[in-house]
Amino acid sequence: MEGDFIKINEWLLPASWIYGMITGLRNQLFELGILKSRSFKIPVISVGNITVGGSGKTPHVEYLIRLLQDKVKVAVLSRGYKRKSKGFILADDTMTADDIGDEPYQMKKKFPQVYIAVDKNRCEGIDNLTDDTIAKGTEVILLDDAFQHRYVKPGINILLVDYHRLIIHDKLLPAGRLRESKDGKSRADIVIITKCPKDLKAINFRVITKAMGLYPYQGLFFTTLSYKNPKQVFGEKEKPLESISGENVLLLTGIASPKQMIIDLEPQCKSITPLSYPDHHRFRKSDIEKINRTFAAMPSPKTIITTEKDAVRLDGIQGLSQEVLDNLYALPIEIKFMLDQENLFNEKIISYVRKNSRNSILAKSKDEHKPKDSDHTGNRPRTIIFRNN
Repeated sequence: MEGDFIKINEWLLPASWIYGMITGLRNQLFELGILKSRSFKIPVISVGNITVGGSGKTPHVEYLIRLLQDKVKVAVLSRGYKRKSKGFILADDTMTADDIGDEPYQMKKKFPQVYIAVDKNRCEGIDNLTDDTIAKGTEVILLDDAFQHRYVKPGINILLVDYHRLIIHDKLLPAGRLRESKDGKSRADIVIITKCPKDLKAINFRVITKAMGLYPYQGLFFTTLSYKNPKQVFGEKEKPLESISGENVLLLTGIASPKQMIIDLEPQCKSITPLSYPDHHRFRKSDIEKINRTFAAMPSPKTIITTEKDAVRLDGIQGLSQEVLDNLYALPIEIKFMLDQENLFNEKIISYVRKNSRNSILAKSKDEHKPKDSDHTGNRPRTIIFRNN
């Protein structure tokens, strides 16, 4: 059921009240205009959350990339969590996960034609991405994990809420996992309840919709995880997802919340052995030895399933046994909208980009509906040349 992964440390509630006063004061300074938010003359879409840990940001950003990449020149700006570099970096083919972070690196490998950049200072990052000498022709910027970065005022603010950790049931850090008060959800233009069970009943949608208490101007959507065919990490093989039904699976993850994956995959496997590490975990020698040992002890037929994000961190790791190398597969994850909401969501995003793009192929001339038989120069319709797609 919703909120079933929430654990509140009651004894830490006094610390949460202090934390809440600090974050509340910061938000109030932005509301009063003492701390300034910048708007930009380019479509900016932010995807983030209020809860610490995974809410599905990367697959949702990738959904937006797929939606827009054939229509406009897309750039993604991330902080580049746990990277070993500093400042603004525009990713190229020579970059590693250490240079730009594992999630940006994953997106660069999947979408080489998209600008992927990292910068802790999002305003400076946007300034660089809109500089044609650095990133020529950028037409829309997707901000990854920027809901609390209020120095940027996005055109569309998307808030992701994990179905299993609904913010309405959670508490502020450190007692719970909220980065700020749940009232912060009022800044969102779109709220998406993520990682929903595929068999969610109509009554559950209604209960969550009422409990979230959103304003009329806010759109509420529901998504679930969709798994594609696993791809060999150290090879070129791809196996049908159905093929793991008769196999014993070692599920190797270093993400914030692997429980939904376990729930989804367990019925499809002969057996599943979870081997879980913290989010963004850097695998050490002792971890590699444990992976080798655990997989060797499992009965055949067997395989190892990991996430695309973990596969990035395992790339180049020394010490994995040949048996592990041969049987290690990354499981691509995409999101799927529920309640037939996909077209409505797509229309909201594309409409926003169309109305705010300067050079986009989606842009339309403001004068295209003016009379064409006028002899007055000021009334002549403008001609806009769109790039060929």
